[in-house]
Amino acid sequence: MKVLTIYLFACLVAVRAQTPDAMRPALILPDLPDETVICTFDDGVTFTMGEFKRVYGALTPDMQQMALRNRSEWLHEYSLMRKLTKMAEASKLDQESPYKEALTYSRLALLSQAQIMEMNNSATVQPAEIVKDYDIHKEKYKQARVKAIYISFGSSPSKGKKALTEEEAKAKAAKLVAAARGGADFIKLVKENSEDETSKAKDGDFGTFRMSDNIPDAIRAAVFALKQGEVSDPVRQPNGFYVFRSEEATYRPLSQVRDEIFMALKTQHFQEVMDRLNNEARVKSVNPAFLGGGPLAPAPAK
Repeated sequence: MKVLTIYLFACLVAVRAQTPDAMRPALILPDLPDETVICTFDDGVTFTMGEFKRVYGALTPDMQQMALRNRSEWLHEYSLMRKLTKMAEASKLDQESPYKEALTYSRLALLSQAQIMEMNNSATVQPAEIVKDYDIHKEKYKQARVKAIYISFGSSPSKGKKALTEEEAKAKAAKLVAAARGGADFIKLVKENSEDETSKAKDGDFGTFRMSDNIPDAIRAAVFALKQGEVSDPVRQPNGFYVFRSEEATYRPLSQVRDEIFMALKTQHFQEVMDRLNNEARVKSVNPAFLGGGPLAPAPAK
C-alpha cells in the first residue's frame, strides 16, 4: 500500500493543478535558519531547512504548495523515494534499459533547459543600444491626444432626431471638417453635433492614443498622420464617422520606455544566440530508411 502513496500523491497534485489560484490560500516557507535540521531519515541522514529550500526550488508551483500544505506527508514521500532510489541503484536498474536511456534523456532535457535559462538571464544590453534602438524606432512611441466629433448613421442617435443615412452622415462630417479647418471653434462644433456622449461631456476629449494601442486601423492611420492642431478627414467606422483634431502629437520619452526596450533587446539577443546554436546543431548522414515513415521494429527481447 505504501508504494501507492507516490501515485496518489501525484494524482492529488494533478487535481490541485486544476484548482484556480484564487481559491487556494497562498502558503509560505517556514521561517527557519538554513542550518536547522527539520528531520532525520531512517538511515540516519539529516535533512536541513537549507536542503529543503533547494529541493523546493526545483519543484513545480503545484508541488511546492503541496509540500507546504502537507509537510509531514511530503517528508514521508521524500523518505520513501530515497529508499526506493537506493534499492534501484543497488540493483543497478539505472544501468538497464529503459531506465538508463530515460535517465540520459531526462538529464539532456533538464540541462538543456537550465542552459537556456542561464543564457536568457545572462543576456546583456548596453545603455547605448537602448538609446540607438529608441532613435531608430521612435515612431513606435508616438502618442496623440485628440478631440473627436462623432456622427452616426443607420439608427436614430436620440429621440426626436432623424437617423441619417451613411451618405448623409458622411456629408455632415465633411462639412464639420471644412468648418473646423476654416477656423470654427472645434469645442462648439463638438457640443452642437457630436453623438458620442462620453467625449462630448469632456469637450470632445477622446483620450491619448499610442501606436501600440489596439485601435481600428483607420483611426490609427488618421490620428497619427495629424500634426498638432490639424483636423482629420471623416473616418468611417461601422456605425458612424469620426472627425478628429490633434491636441498634442508627441513621443513617449526614453525614460518611460527604457525598460520596455531593454526587455525587447534582451529577448532579441537571446533569440540570436538560440538561432545560431540551432543552425550549428546539425544531424549528418541520416539513414533514409529511418525517415521513410514506416513503423519502427520492436526492440529485441532480452
